[in-house]
Amino acid sequence: MGDKRRPVTQIAGYDADSIKVRGEDLVEGLIGQVGFVEYALFQALGERPNPMQTRLVEAVMVCIMEHGLIPSAVASRLTYTGAPESFQGAVAAGLLGVGDRYAGTSSACGRLLEEIVTAADSSVCATEIVQRHRERKLPLPGFGHPIHKGTDPRVDKLLAIARAEKISGKYLQALTQLEEALNAVVSKSLVMNISAAIPAVLAEAGIPSSLMRGIILIARCAGLVGHVYEEMQDPIGDAMWHAASDSVEYVEPS
Repeated sequence: MGDKRRPVTQIAGYDADSIKVRGEDLVEGLIGQVGFVEYALFQALGERPNPMQTRLVEAVMVCIMEHGLIPSAVASRLTYTGAPESFQGAVAAGLLGVGDRYAGTSSACGRLLEEIVTAADSSVCATEIVQRHRERKLPLPGFGHPIHKGTDPRVDKLLAIARAEKISGKYLQALTQLEEALNAVVSKSLVMNISAAIPAVLAEAGIPSSLMRGIILIARCAGLVGHVYEEMQDPIGDAMWHAASDSVEYVEPS
């Protein structure tokens, strides 16, 4: 039997006297030397991000961290109402609700933008993507919004921040092509929402679509911590529980 190679990780390791993260000393090289967003990207990707990348990812995280009493925040607050001993359980309950309908659509849109950018003819590719979703009766991720009907006020701001940086612009162009293809195929205009702007900006910052949901989760986690803390101080969980109970009627099975 030959020697079997042991599994390895390149993220972090430690001994009695030091802790290394991606080859750098945590105490001497990172603590007090890097910001949280820069450190998170370094830990995940293995390379120090440049200032542009850090600024864009930070802008995205500020943009998506908070959006009021959306389902994930409601889940966190109601979980805390039922289990006040479990701060982490309440936050985790909210994070479990970040999926393909709320907040999690960014990664799906990011994959489409990557497909457009790498296509031989990006305009044709954008049209084919729209037609593919229409044929399968699937919503196009990043377009339409249950609240913001005319415009998502966050989109223009986030795209403007990206355009002010030295970026390639190819993902922003792909986003425009996708929007134009959608408007050409469907009979009504659907608002571009933040879940379309976010992947375009993250891709311009060099973030692959497979990591985009992780960036969203980091931001949402911070927002949910705030909701749970407010629930501790000024609870509304009981009110939400009774409102839900009062709004749904029980009927006997037929």
